[in-house]
Amino acid sequence: MDNMKMMSKQRKKRINSLTRALFLIGIGFVMVYPVVFMLSTAFKSIFDVYDPTVVWLPKYFSLQPLSLAGQVLNYWDSIKTTIGITLPSVVLQVATALLAGYGFARFEFKENKLLFGLLIFTIIVPPQAYIMPLYVSFGRFDYFGIGSLIGQITGKPLTTNLLNTNTPFYLQAVLGAGIRSGLYIFIIRQFFINIPNELEEAAMIDGCGPLKTFLRIMLPNAVPLIATISVFSIVWYWNDFVFSSIFFTDKFPISVNLTFLNSLLSTSNLTGGLSSQELVFLKEPILAAGALITILPLIILYIFAQRYFTEGIERSGIVG
Repeated sequence: MDNMKMMSKQRKKRINSLTRALFLIGIGFVMVYPVVFMLSTAFKSIFDVYDPTVVWLPKYFSLQPLSLAGQVLNYWDSIKTTIGITLPSVVLQVATALLAGYGFARFEFKENKLLFGLLIFTIIVPPQAYIMPLYVSFGRFDYFGIGSLIGQITGKPLTTNLLNTNTPFYLQAVLGAGIRSGLYIFIIRQFFINIPNELEEAAMIDGCGPLKTFLRIMLPNAVPLIATISVFSIVWYWNDFVFSSIFFTDKFPISVNLTFLNSLLSTSNLTGGLSSQELVFLKEPILAAGALITILPLIILYIFAQRYFTEGIERSGIVG
């Protein structure tokens, strides 16, 4: 009887292990396959495209798709535009999210639960639901009502067109309304809630106020969390299409240009000496190359930040 139970338990363990392995293999395939396909296709020459025997490994390694994709995307100018949006926005967003998350976690006030509920609501609402009011507001920005108040006195409201500039991204980030700010504040709150109260009490005994405690005690313990939030924020700002395509009209960041790459290939004069028919056959490698050079900076960033990123994920309460 005992042997039967032991065999039954072992069988269940094997089935569970097999199920888990199949699940992980499936998830891994879904994640890895697009990257492998992109790497394989991006370096194909026109001869490899014509050759039906070439599936994964190109016979004639070529950098021509990368060169053409970079030219059509206006790569370096697009990267400069993207960095100009991303880096200041990330710094402002992380600073604001840290202060807001710390306030929700460590301070008790009457409206705490109500405001936190509204914060959760901002995570759920898609940006498409409020993108048009933002467009109108930034197109006729009245300095938070001050311009309209001046208009009641002078007869002409004081407004500024902030579209086609980076300012809308900066303003949203510093006011806690940047891309996915609600999610970051939630993660930071969960992190600070798990820090023992004794640290704050010891700091108060030593004469530290709330701000000093935050800067000297809490932030040094939150370095992995800051790295995690920063990586998330950089990725979302870098890949943003919704806000970038609305706020800009001519000088687009790399994510918007990548989305339009297929149509840009049809209208661009940068053919690299290829005929129109050859360009049609080489379109797939050029699209793959465009995607590759777009995500390449993010891959390099993750390679250097993965240790802090993984540690921050473990400590922030995202999993578990």
